[in-house]
Amino acid sequence: MRSAIASFTLFRPESPLRNAVGIFLLTTLFYFIGAELRLVEALSLFWPLNGVMAGVFSRYLYLNRLRYYTVSYVAMLMYDAVTTNWGMASLVINASNMVFIATVALLVLRDKRLMRAAQEPINALRLFNYCLVAALLCALLGATGSDGIDSLTFWPLFADWFSEQFSTGVLIVPCILTVKIPERFIRFRPEQLLPVLALIVSVAASVIIGGAGSLAFPLPALIWCAVRYSLPATCLLTFVTGAAEIILVANSVIDIAVDAPLSTPMMFSARLGIATMAICPVMVSVSVAAINSLIRQVSLRADYDFLTHVYSRSGLYEALKHEGAHRHSRFLTVMLLDIDYFKSINDNYGHECGDRVLASFAQKVQQVVGEDGLVARMGGEEFAVVVNSGDAQHGFTLAERIRLSIANHPFTWRQQTLYLTVSIGLGSGKSESWELTEVFNRLMAEADDYLYRSKKAGRNRTSARLSADLIVAEPERGA
Repeated sequence: MRSAIASFTLFRPESPLRNAVGIFLLTTLFYFIGAELRLVEALSLFWPLNGVMAGVFSRYLYLNRLRYYTVSYVAMLMYDAVTTNWGMASLVINASNMVFIATVALLVLRDKRLMRAAQEPINALRLFNYCLVAALLCALLGATGSDGIDSLTFWPLFADWFSEQFSTGVLIVPCILTVKIPERFIRFRPEQLLPVLALIVSVAASVIIGGAGSLAFPLPALIWCAVRYSLPATCLLTFVTGAAEIILVANSVIDIAVDAPLSTPMMFSARLGIATMAICPVMVSVSVAAINSLIRQVSLRADYDFLTHVYSRSGLYEALKHEGAHRHSRFLTVMLLDIDYFKSINDNYGHECGDRVLASFAQKVQQVVGEDGLVARMGGEEFAVVVNSGDAQHGFTLAERIRLSIANHPFTWRQQTLYLTVSIGLGSGKSESWELTEVFNRLMAEADDYLYRSKKAGRNRTSARLSADLIVAEPERGA
């Protein structure tokens, strides 16, 4: 049920009718929300429609078709025709809404085509500028269309349009671009909710203390959220905080007027201040996400061998530490594998061939071992396999399967067939979880000793001590 919800999407590239209906419904819904937030004047206090639709068109490349923009515009006109008496002014006012939506969407999509944001869902600073440009264009047309439907003249209307469009765009567009339904239920420990608690307290302090500076009170808490939470969560919390502050300021719950009546310049300043504040935690969150991604890449390169795509020596030790933290006692078998006469392959066919042989060998060993153990390249042509074998005999049997699989699957290089063999030494013993690394080191030394015996006995052999006897599995004659 949860996975079905997580995979749900309102839009699909192969369903034009579904997309058109979705756009019409979203436009109508957020037009209604914005209309309900209107002040005494005809203009809205907080107009989420343009930010939401700009985010939707930016997020889904296949929606950027003239027909879908037209559906959104028609939905706006229909809502106005039913609820207002603006007449022809509605054509211009809603055209200004479409100017904001299309400008932001086309600029974001231009970035995507140029691969400027290949590693991140948004570029916060560039998005800030796009909302600024779109708000200016929208305000020019919107203020012209609004002149005459209320008592304000052009410049106050322009200031109101611009500040509202810019602030809501900066708050909403990042949220729409990053929002996603969690694939699994996330449990929070009490201490993980401290940034949200600090955010609530800071907004409460803004209400209690008041003054223009109080609008910046939530900023430290929002930056704390950006460091502790994911980018989508940070964008959502920033949106909720900014929207709440705008509504609280407009209703004089947060008093920035200092005993003077709230005026258009004050609302203009408050909105711009909130928009400027809102971009900071988003930028921090994007930076933190980029740093974490870089750390994961560096860790991945350290833990895995680049050539063979199996664990590196250090990666094997990290995997064993992880295993030790999640399992109880087990019987461990450690194998050391060495490709026979590998130097002659490099000498006769070149290092490129040698690299291909190493990669193919590692893939074949991993295929035989499967999910039952860990495979690592220890250096050069030497590999290690660690398995929870149950007993020494099972470990020996798996080692023989590896040896025979390598011998029976020749490697092809530039129309030449190379027959590979491998010498294997084993070490087996019981280990408790708390001493896994120490036991591994001891078994590695034992496996190294038996690997030497396999090589000395003629190679292409598996050597191990089962109970009190030395066992050496030799190749069949003619193999």
